[in-house]
Amino acid sequence: MPHNISVAGRAVGADCPPFVIAEMSGNHNQSLERALKIVEAAAAAGAHALKLQTYTAETMTLDINEGEFVINDPNSLWNGRSLYDLYQEAHTPWDWHKPIFDRCRELGMIGFSTPFDSTSVDFLEDLNVPLYKIASFENIDIPLIRKVAVTGKPIIMSTGMATVAELSEAVEAMRDAGNDNIVLLKCTSSYPSTPESTNIRTIPHLRDMFDVQVGLSDHSMGIGVAAAAVALGATVVEKHFTLSRAEGGVDSAFSLEPAEMKALVIETERAWQALGEISYGVTEKEAGSRKVRRSLYVAEDMKAGEPFTEKNLRAIRPGSGLHPKYYERLMGKRVKTDLKRGTPVTWEMIG
Repeated sequence: MPHNISVAGRAVGADCPPFVIAEMSGNHNQSLERALKIVEAAAAAGAHALKLQTYTAETMTLDINEGEFVINDPNSLWNGRSLYDLYQEAHTPWDWHKPIFDRCRELGMIGFSTPFDSTSVDFLEDLNVPLYKIASFENIDIPLIRKVAVTGKPIIMSTGMATVAELSEAVEAMRDAGNDNIVLLKCTSSYPSTPESTNIRTIPHLRDMFDVQVGLSDHSMGIGVAAAAVALGATVVEKHFTLSRAEGGVDSAFSLEPAEMKALVIETERAWQALGEISYGVTEKEAGSRKVRRSLYVAEDMKAGEPFTEKNLRAIRPGSGLHPKYYERLMGKRVKTDLKRGTPVTWEMIG
């Protein structure tokens, strides 16, 4: 199994409850007050970390409103919008980062971000973030990955769209920079995604192939996919988060609301607790139930010398008598002494 990693003093690994990340993204709707309320709601829901995205429209694309700079996909939430316009609306102003991270710390939550270019890494380093995220769309940006890796801080990277070869290049770049504190998140880069497109059987394969911690960046609705991912070995779960989908926002349609995030934290931890180990037979917790199993009992009063028959020998609860597998062997055997109805059968009573 891959080694645990430490994130701001919190262990992340197979022997720890899942590390749950609430992704704010652009759901602040360009209001710092709303952003801080999202932080507070995420903390109240039990999320362990809150993640921002650090970029400006200028660092992401060009201010062009035609051709391939405009989203042309009827299935997209953002169909018809220019990339520049979308990123202008969705970006988190850089002067908001410190108050947001400060609020996270006050509430016992880890605040960090996804940088999208070299300048955003420098900015986040000045804020001393404890870890970094590489987004799916940037998992082929090896120069960016190297710059993040040399900070020595843990790196969580989404794997959306990446081939095995591309993931190998990215992981090699991190390790070549001396950074082996890596988490790879299975991710489907569609918004929203469907359970059918999520393919979480990839999670244990990803872990074994790269010997790293693994998790899920989930854009599907609900919490079922995340709980199933934990059962398959995910140690990190990331979900977009908002105060209310009805209030809108660039990512609100596939974001969890506070009650759903709370359920996610609870149910993913339950899924982790249920993993346990390979186990057969009576567990410590089942010891008290053992006596309620079926066993062989005298079902009618019997006189000494009488044989067992279908009427006076039955397999019933509780479990103080002989194992039911001896039923046929005992049939016709005679008893040594008088026996009362309700007596557990033992070998000593057989003549």
